Amino acid sequence: MPASALLKLRRVTQAPRLLRALIRADEVWLTALAAFVGLLAGICVVAMTRGAMLLHRVIFGLEGEGQLSGLSTLPPLRALAGPIIGGLVLGAFGLLLARLTQGSSARNRPVDPIEANALHGGRMSVRDSLVVAGQTLISNGGGASIGLEAGFSQIAAAFGSRAGRIFRVRREDMRVLVGCGAGGAIGAAFGAPVAGAFYAFEVVIGSYSLVNVAPVALAAWCAVAVTRRFGAISPAVSIPGGDPLTVLAHAHGWADATLIALPTALLAISIMKGVAATERVFGRLPLPPLLRPAVGGVLVGALAIYTPSVLSAGHAAMRLVFDNDWGLGYATLLLGLKIAASCVSIGSGFRGGLFFASLYLGTLAGNILGGLLSLAGEQALSSASCALIGMSAMAVAVIGSPMTMICLSLEMTGDVAVSGDVLLASVVSLLTVRRFFGYAFATWRFHLRGESIRSAVDVSWMRALNVARMMRREVKTLRPDLSIGAARRLYPLDPTQCLVLTSEDGAYAGLVTVAELHAVEHDSDAPVSDLAIHQDDMLLPDMNVRDAIALLERAEADALAVAESRESRRVIGLLTEQYALRRYAEELDRTRRELAGETRAARRTFAFGPGMRRAGRRDGEEAGK
Repeated sequence: MPASALLKLRRVTQAPRLLRALIRADEVWLTALAAFVGLLAGICVVAMTRGAMLLHRVIFGLEGEGQLSGLSTLPPLRALAGPIIGGLVLGAFGLLLARLTQGSSARNRPVDPIEANALHGGRMSVRDSLVVAGQTLISNGGGASIGLEAGFSQIAAAFGSRAGRIFRVRREDMRVLVGCGAGGAIGAAFGAPVAGAFYAFEVVIGSYSLVNVAPVALAAWCAVAVTRRFGAISPAVSIPGGDPLTVLAHAHGWADATLIALPTALLAISIMKGVAATERVFGRLPLPPLLRPAVGGVLVGALAIYTPSVLSAGHAAMRLVFDNDWGLGYATLLLGLKIAASCVSIGSGFRGGLFFASLYLGTLAGNILGGLLSLAGEQALSSASCALIGMSAMAVAVIGSPMTMICLSLEMTGDVAVSGDVLLASVVSLLTVRRFFGYAFATWRFHLRGESIRSAVDVSWMRALNVARMMRREVKTLRPDLSIGAARRLYPLDPTQCLVLTSEDGAYAGLVTVAELHAVEHDSDAPVSDLAIHQDDMLLPDMNVRDAIALLERAEADALAVAESRESRRVIGLLTEQYALRRYAEELDRTRRELAGETRAARRTFAFGPGMRRAGRRDGEEAGK
């Protein structure tokens, strides 16, 4: 398509100028846009949830409103065939996608909402996200031991990003809309708007600020309202409150919560590492990647023959843990089978998330640890409370979001009495994972791909602010064989000036300060190279500001030369530590102000201040700027 046609198409997909100006200038209009994104998120959850349940009914022969993981038995043939069919369909879908995109250089790996907010300013592709949603639906519909959250949070966040592009919102507002989509989807999945809002803040946006409460909270509420209207919230997600969740408010009960949370967090670390190990094992199989999900389906189906609770996310099975006091042996067996099924599902290539599955894994772990405490005569909590604490600890370890799980536990149970123990368990789990592992599951996956991000905090500016942008290109150079006396005559005393030594072919040979030249008591015929420092320390143009400052610190240098490459050593500039630190501090302060909402408040004051109202009426676009 010609560039002119693309430009016209882009203009057609943009909102009118006045609406764009209002949303860019007034947080009330931005909140209204966030509410619309929340509605879209709720629709995504309804569509994907009903789609997955339809696939379960067709493939596994479910009847009525029953859920797959809540079944006591399944016909062995259906239990085995379901995941295999899902794996084959997923592989065929991948093959079709590869053929459709063959020769397309624009095709890239789908960007996760966390990655989008951390590195891309909230920009996501709706097309790629639809692919992820489809893959997740196929995987979960085929019975893979994973949840739907990766799919509907991905597509809902992409719709938020798309809405931001249509209205040309600013970078920080785009990131908020992405969080509104993902948080709305999570809140809608559980009927828990507060938990969804905190998920947006902690996981997708990366920070909490007062000015972002209105758009995020309203988006989560609208998403939940949609699912309640269409009755798409699964009753299996609800946990019974009241008597089963009795908590003793004394030190013994708090100690039990700690003793449950700590091993559960360590187990979560093992599961996350197990997923990576399983991926490596499947990667070594002499099979085409498109057939690996089918092989994983064989293993998951074999486990499902023994118990269907390993299939899907496990919400219905989680309710059974709260309703029944299973023995230690059976609960331990179910835990091991579910861990194996989840690791195989993700490791073999099924698409989905570990968050929803972690809830079932956590309830089993809490039930087992509570039973062990009971055997030791130390249990001060009910069996249901132990399961709830284990669920919270496991989920916090996996998603790295304590307030999300605290609010989710309260909204799911309606029992405020559990809040103290859940809070303690969440904090213990978070600290344990940070101390011994350092990643949540999503950021661990980024680490395996070579990305260094640990949260959704915007760090893209750090990569963009590289040495090439900061360096001074006008560099004063000297030949290394020039005498010190001649160099002194060329450059008068200037304590701040730094000279770069370069050979005849322009290769870097070290630095000399003018102050050091004039420190010699008399003119000398010795070469300037005798005074050279940092001969092997140089910056490269693609280094980001943090790496550049770290190298300057290690070299104990006030300035360093910038070389085209380490091989050529050709000098192309000079960067001082003072300037690098100043630019780094400026960007940090700008990011802090954006996170705190100070820039949005300043824009609102400017846009609607004296004299600007008339300008806004004359030209809405200029008022928005």
